Amino acid sequence: MAQTTDAREAEGDRLLGQGLAYYEAGQFPAAMNSWQQALQIYRALKNRQREGLTLNLLGYAYRSLGNSAKALEYSQQSLAIAREIKDRYGEGLALGNLGSVYTSLGNSTKAIEYSQQYLAITREIKDRDGEAKALGNLGAAYLNLGNSAKAIEYSQQSLAIAREIKNRHSEGLALGNLGRAYLYLGNSAKAIEYLQQHLAIARSIKDREGEGNALNNLGGAYLNLGNSAKAIEYLQLSLAIARQIKDRKGEGIALGNLGVAYNSLGNSAKAIEYLQLSLAIARSIKDREGEGRTLNNLGEAYSSLGNSAKAIEYLQLSLAIARSIKNRKGEGNALGTLGNAYLKRSNYAKAIEYLQLSLAIAREIQDRQGESRGLGNLGNAYLSLGKHAKGIEYTQHSLAIARELKDRQGEGNALNNLGVAFLKAGNPTESAKILVKAIQVWESMRQLLGSNDANKVSIFEGQARTYWALQQVRVAQNNPIAALEIAERGRARAFVDLLTERLSSSSTNPVNTSPDREQIRQIAKAQNATLVQYSIVYDDFQIHGKTVGHESALYIWVIQPTGEITFRQVDLKPLWQKHNASLASLIVGNQEFLAVRSRSSLGSTQPQPNLPTLHQLLIDPIQTLLPKDPNAHVIFIPQGSLFQVPFPALQDASGTYLIEKHTILTAPSIQVLDLTRQQRQKLGNQPANGRGNALVLGNPTMPQVSLSPGEPKQQLSPLPGAEAEARAIAPLLKTQAITGAQGTKAAIVQKMPQASIIHLATHGLLDDVRGLGSAIAMAPSGSDDGLLTAEEIFDMKLQASLVVLSACNTGEGRITGDGVIGLSRALISAGVPSVIVSLWAVPDAPTSELMQAFYQNLQNNPDKAQALRQAMLTTMKTHPQPRNWAAFTLIGEAE
Repeated sequence: MAQTTDAREAEGDRLLGQGLAYYEAGQFPAAMNSWQQALQIYRALKNRQREGLTLNLLGYAYRSLGNSAKALEYSQQSLAIAREIKDRYGEGLALGNLGSVYTSLGNSTKAIEYSQQYLAITREIKDRDGEAKALGNLGAAYLNLGNSAKAIEYSQQSLAIAREIKNRHSEGLALGNLGRAYLYLGNSAKAIEYLQQHLAIARSIKDREGEGNALNNLGGAYLNLGNSAKAIEYLQLSLAIARQIKDRKGEGIALGNLGVAYNSLGNSAKAIEYLQLSLAIARSIKDREGEGRTLNNLGEAYSSLGNSAKAIEYLQLSLAIARSIKNRKGEGNALGTLGNAYLKRSNYAKAIEYLQLSLAIAREIQDRQGESRGLGNLGNAYLSLGKHAKGIEYTQHSLAIARELKDRQGEGNALNNLGVAFLKAGNPTESAKILVKAIQVWESMRQLLGSNDANKVSIFEGQARTYWALQQVRVAQNNPIAALEIAERGRARAFVDLLTERLSSSSTNPVNTSPDREQIRQIAKAQNATLVQYSIVYDDFQIHGKTVGHESALYIWVIQPTGEITFRQVDLKPLWQKHNASLASLIVGNQEFLAVRSRSSLGSTQPQPNLPTLHQLLIDPIQTLLPKDPNAHVIFIPQGSLFQVPFPALQDASGTYLIEKHTILTAPSIQVLDLTRQQRQKLGNQPANGRGNALVLGNPTMPQVSLSPGEPKQQLSPLPGAEAEARAIAPLLKTQAITGAQGTKAAIVQKMPQASIIHLATHGLLDDVRGLGSAIAMAPSGSDDGLLTAEEIFDMKLQASLVVLSACNTGEGRITGDGVIGLSRALISAGVPSVIVSLWAVPDAPTSELMQAFYQNLQNNPDKAQALRQAMLTTMKTHPQPRNWAAFTLIGEAE
């Protein structure tokens, strides 16, 4: 009989171990099946110690699956047994698990209570491993409560013990908690540093659940930075792991965060799709905290769509759940989001009521960040009401807390809103002082990111509004030249940093300052061109990190080759008030009129007779300031949606196109012009017409691509006109055209660094989400797909004085405050001073004619801008429609 008992116990132990192996592999259902069998054996044998341990493991598994009710049930049973048999170790494990479950439920008070008891036991029995876990649990609970200082303190202690005892799993968890805490503090750079370490550890120990969590948190960090594209990349990886290991809770969280990411990109429909999937999972696994959080995010998404009734419906459900599970932080979040939803409806009384309740909870649970945000939201509400004094008072309180917490993001937001408040209250002097401080905060945050270009671009997106506001202040102070300095300081900063670094011979990051008025004058003189800088100014406040408001004015500065600066202002408010239109919708309407974009809901194929034309808004106010000589250079420096304007095709009242009167170039900023000039000088006396070592590609064997995510790949259509174009151009450049199967990506990439001029006539693919995925089609070979992306070009070192991308949409990409993230930016970053790209899907035959005319002109005149202008005028005679000749733009240097 004793032998049978031993055998049964051995079988139970085998099942216990098997379950642990399944659990570590992320196979939770299989683990639970093994443990349920082991539990039956231990109960039959009346082995109370093993029974308690198994119950605890089952509680752990249910927690991982997100089923908190079942997790609590099993952990409570485990705790009762441990106390009954005086198993202090087992008691500690059960308390730790209960603390974790209450943390995931959002009940931080209960979580802290259980975790403190767990910590006391681990210290009493000298269980260093358990002590690290208990400290980690306390860190997570305090973070959930919004107390990041305490969260960091406990997580650092947990990390130190984990490293001392070489427990890689606990080390990873502590690093993850530290990453989340710094993320909550607004220090995204430090957060990403910790989260990357967590990810590395999880991968090294093959902890799939930990890897998924680390990827998910990294997605959140990049989302906080405003880098939604990078966030989506990490979240998709997290989602794939969760599905692979059947981690339903992890899957739900990843889907929910993807929804938030798409909402931040403005794609609310896709956001709602992901959030509904997340909600279904939360409900199926009875994850009440996850359900409440997802309902809150759905409320935000519907609010972004303008459907405030639906938003409020979801937010009320979220509030009810938070209250039912005693998740005070979740309750505070739901009340705050409801307040903002009512604020959008201009129901100020209701908005203030909810925001006050949210603030009270933040104070009660000592969530200092939540308190700062709540005060800021109340400040916005009172400012929207026109109660400037009260609005300023709340915003100042918000600022004080952000500074106390060293929350740089919160400090920047509060300073921005405070600056705007003083401007609206009629105190531009105080407004200017505060906005300058806000800009200093933003710039110090960008410096923390080192040379990471993508992150600098993303973080700048949320900061641009401060530069707009300070421009408004300077104009209100009748100092438009100071406004120009701010406009220049507020654009293409990451691009300027990158170019300066690459031009600098030293390996250290050169310190960059934006040009003052004297340097701007010098750049115009050096270019011997008329510079036209545009700035769209918005009238807005921040609500939950989103800009609310419309374009209010267009500022235009004209800098003559003599250095003289003139300012013009165009009131854009009538566009909204009279026509319910925006500059962006006018540009879309213009593209539809040119037949370069299909009809959309934003405009019609015919311009509305009562709408002003783009020429009226952009050119008429400065017409008399532009040069009379058609060969004199005019360099347009757009902003935002204006990057999509085909300046050559703008028509005046008499029907004359702008290209007929002026030689046109574009640039992302005045300082970038200075840097492309330095690039050109660095290349030395290379022949501008490209004779020598030119590279010409035309109509390579086309690769197969998926035109929409999830769709099967299909081969791109051949471009016989592009082949004819390449064969006609190559002799002018004293080279052979590369066509068909010879035009492989591998062969072209190998030749590009030595080429003095590069002409690529093929298909272009547009990525307007990340920008860096924009690509040029080439013939695939070996393991590559034939697509040369902006991301790959970005890392090249080129010495070509000119690159012409004779393909569709090559001038497009993700439009940001830093300019257009795409192929043109990548080429200039790689060292090319002059780039010709297209703004739309260009037709094959007219493009071939235009390009041949361009290179023929270049043989006689090294001025690329004049050669392109003459080519447009020539093509216009045989193909009068602008869609056939106006797509191309020269960015950078003319000579």
